[in-house]
Amino acid sequence: MKHRIIVLGAGYSGAIAAGRLARRLRTEDVAITLVNAEPDFVERVRMHQLATGQDLTPRPLAAMFAGTGVEIRIARVTAVDADRKTVAVVDDEGAEELAYDTLVYALGSRWNDNGVPGVAEHAHQIASRPGALRLRERLAELGNGETVTVVGGGLTGLEASTEIAEARPDLKVALVDRGGFGGWLAPKAQAHLRKVAARLGITVHENATVTGVEADAVLTAEGSITSSVTVWTTGFAVHPIAAATTLELTDTGRIVVDGTMRSVSHPDVYAIGDAAFAMGAKDKPLRMSCASGTPMAWQAADTIAARLTGGKLPHAPLAYFNQCISLGRKDGVVQYVTTDDRAVRAALTGRIAAVYKELVCKGAAWGVVNPLLKIPTRRRRVIAQRVSMSVVTPH
Repeated sequence: MKHRIIVLGAGYSGAIAAGRLARRLRTEDVAITLVNAEPDFVERVRMHQLATGQDLTPRPLAAMFAGTGVEIRIARVTAVDADRKTVAVVDDEGAEELAYDTLVYALGSRWNDNGVPGVAEHAHQIASRPGALRLRERLAELGNGETVTVVGGGLTGLEASTEIAEARPDLKVALVDRGGFGGWLAPKAQAHLRKVAARLGITVHENATVTGVEADAVLTAEGSITSSVTVWTTGFAVHPIAAATTLELTDTGRIVVDGTMRSVSHPDVYAIGDAAFAMGAKDKPLRMSCASGTPMAWQAADTIAARLTGGKLPHAPLAYFNQCISLGRKDGVVQYVTTDDRAVRAALTGRIAAVYKELVCKGAAWGVVNPLLKIPTRRRRVIAQRVSMSVVTPH
């Protein structure tokens, strides 16, 4: 019988892993199923663009994986039983249980309200397409002079605030940062960030601790900020499915994996992307990002293929090179970093940085939607089928 591989989640990590597995393994030997709640691949790194009224290119999963041998299953995952090696899903036709021999867990993350009062009731999020579309509708309702407050000064907050300010110059946009504005960036990048914020008319509240969100205000320890619409971008929380399993997790619910992205507690489970807790360069945990998820997907897929075919275990470089930040459609910052993600002095700014970021986004999407069109790879035969990969020793 075929070795059954189930990939949960078709974000960047899951879709890349499924396509890469299809390139490396013979369809006669494996059955690869990609389970996703939505029928399309979502470019999560562009949700701030979607929120401001821009239309994104549709990318149906069925078309992306046509001819690859990957079965697309549009369903919502409700449970994972890592001991029985089953996944419970539900779709329009009802509930079903899927059995696997190897599981790739890539359910990713969602927005995190951090337990701050009023956030869930009154704030918008752009961590998902439904959230971005709801914000898009709300922004369209705002009139001249109304206020939008973005809470969170990380990459998502910077991109959201500048995108909104550029697209809607009639609005008053503010950003609330619990630290210094762009404080993790090198001086050149910080200076450019402040220049762009000033040009776009963004009011920056630095070193401000948000204590609550109301329908028309953001509450901070320093006072109240009027806000017709509040956008919450203070970080991500992992999908809660893993928390109900027997997998070894961190206290934040991420699956603990080794250097091959294999669960340290269940050898038939691999975790990638935001759902996984993996160590990068200099034993520093990888942050939740597309920049982390892509090499994690390469590592997991190549490891699974190697263990099934008796090949040599790969070692994808889990290291960083830069951080790309769009500041609207015509400006940006590319901050170069050390392998463990610390800023160095070098940075690109302005129009060239915006073009660079756009090329990175397009390249990432191209790699996902063309799973079999990269460097040709010979599909190898599986030498151990329907056997726990904990006993498959690579040559």
